[in-house]
Amino acid sequence: MYEYEISQLRSAELIRQAEQERLAREVVRARRAARHGAAERSAEDTVSAEAHTYSLRRHRRPRAA
Repeated sequence: MYEYEISQLRSAELIRQAEQERLAREVVRARRAARHGAAERSAEDTVSAEAHTYSLRRHRRPRAA
């Protein structure tokens, strides 16, 4: 009889642990999605605000003849 109760307790504990891990994965996925969305929005804002900046070009020195 004790083996059955121990088995039931173990099963319930595994189910609780699996639920906790699933919730943790959901939280991580939601945070990642929020970060990704914020990064996309800021990138769009940056591109529209800095559309005509030429700071990314390299300044080249004139070649010697």
